[in-house]
Amino acid sequence: MRALYFKEIRSFLSSIIGYIFILIFLITSGLSHWLTPEEYGLNLLLGGEADLIPFFNWSPWIFLFLIPAITMRSIAEERRTGTIELLFTRPISDFKIIMAKYLASVTLLVIALLPTLTYYITMHYIGDPVGIMDDGSAIASYFAMLLLGASFIAIGIFASTLTSSQIVAFILGAFLCSLLYAGFYILGSYNILGSYDSIFQYFGMYSHYSDMMGGAVNTKDIVYFLTIIILFIFGALTVIKSLKK
Repeated sequence: MRALYFKEIRSFLSSIIGYIFILIFLITSGLSHWLTPEEYGLNLLLGGEADLIPFFNWSPWIFLFLIPAITMRSIAEERRTGTIELLFTRPISDFKIIMAKYLASVTLLVIALLPTLTYYITMHYIGDPVGIMDDGSAIASYFAMLLLGASFIAIGIFASTLTSSQIVAFILGAFLCSLLYAGFYILGSYNILGSYDSIFQYFGMYSHYSDMMGGAVNTKDIVYFLTIIILFIFGALTVIKSLKK
């Protein structure tokens, strides 16, 4: 598993894909959160308080498209080129194949997030007075973003196991991520189920992410994200096993 994990990391960093993901995320978040006009409500410097709320609010929407773009090739490309058969002949379990690819994508996500810590440092020191920023809320929000991104990666890898086409894997991954992040929350906001709408929204990632972003790191939210990750990893594993039959 370790060898495959490092192979995937090298594949990301030796090709343009990994760098494109990191650069697009950093450029998009940087331009939108530091240079946008005041009327858009995204500029961190023009807000009334020293916080990173615009960054944490909008980054998931960037993830919805970028993460499926990096996971779409994880299994789909192996299926298209036939190298998936070579993986099956290696002395490594199907679970370890999926986990190696999953952990490699999570590592790329962490690498992309690390430079954004400069946003936190900047807002911490430009606050009046210095340090007025709610550090606990910022740390909880970064943790929530990591869990959300890790969940998107699991969904994207699952989508990649379903097809040999990277484009189809991308579209399917983006759709599933959008549905689980905002779809259930939006459906619940239409008052379709009356008093049960909160149950509808509970199944969406948005409500759990926003709760954690507010600084409340509850066990139920962590369990929710871990459950999503486990379910889609298990789904990907099930599809992989079916390919061997």
